[in-house]
Amino acid sequence: MTNTTNFTKDPSDVVDYEIDWGTNWLGTSETINTSTWTVDSGITKDSSTNTTTTATVWLSGGTSGYQYTVTNRIVTNQSRTKE
Repeated sequence: MTNTTNFTKDPSDVVDYEIDWGTNWLGTSETINTSTWTVDSGITKDSSTNTTTTATVWLSGGTSGYQYTVTNRIVTNQSRTKE
């Protein structure tokens, strides 16, 4: 199952986007150990953070009218991986 969410971002914006993995995917007593973000060329990943249930990325740049793919990959304390 692929979860896709579309956002609109102005090229001059520096904004954060968050995925709440705890709501629909993490199991009981399961937490995020690591979170890695990959972004298409042309948009900038400024920073990223995570809690035990959410992953957040800060993005800047980009070109108006273009679509970019931003992917979050987590690994949990139960060694499950999800993108």
